Amino acid sequence: MPPRRSYDQYCSVARALDTVGDRWTLLIVRELLAGPRRYTDLHADLPGVSTDVLASRLKDMERDGLATRRRLPPPGAAYVYELTGRGSALLPVLQALGAWGEAGLGERGPTDAVRAHWFALPLLRALEGETGLVEVRLDEGVFHLRAGAGDGPVYGHGPAGQEPDAVLSLDTDTCTAIGRGELPLTEGVRAGRVAVDGDGPLAKRLREA
Repeated sequence: MPPRRSYDQYCSVARALDTVGDRWTLLIVRELLAGPRRYTDLHADLPGVSTDVLASRLKDMERDGLATRRRLPPPGAAYVYELTGRGSALLPVLQALGAWGEAGLGERGPTDAVRAHWFALPLLRALEGETGLVEVRLDEGVFHLRAGAGDGPVYGHGPAGQEPDAVLSLDTDTCTAIGRGELPLTEGVRAGRVAVDGDGPLAKRLREA
């Protein structure tokens, strides 16, 4: 493996960019925040990345201690990639980048890809200060969030897998407005643009906010 490129600057920002500054690296982290993923799943959810680049970035992330690769036990018997503790610690970095990028998100272009779970991080920001398992139902699909989660995945694909503390149903336009910072989640609930189901404390707080 070729040596890692470096800015050769004695600065923590430069050192961080030595590790995560290459194109696609932080988006791979975004995908792995959902938990272990197979290479084929990562490639499917990162439209535009070549197979060679994805393989190279994953090797770099393993070398730099951001991710590991392991083999699932039978009957799965597939290799998956998952974040290490150091990789998971990039969540607030991605959240800060997402918040900073809200102003430049603009309208969705005709060639812009979208995946339902890409709304997970904006919704986690909207749920800051809350704790609980939230199932989100969008036009594009269903995913779930773990608001206030400690260790482990902060979101996942598909239904929650257990009784969620709240279920949010909303259309893509509403979720986009929340992601762009134009519509606070609680305001969307009050306006009837976000339906909240569930009997848990989180669902009640969202309905009463």
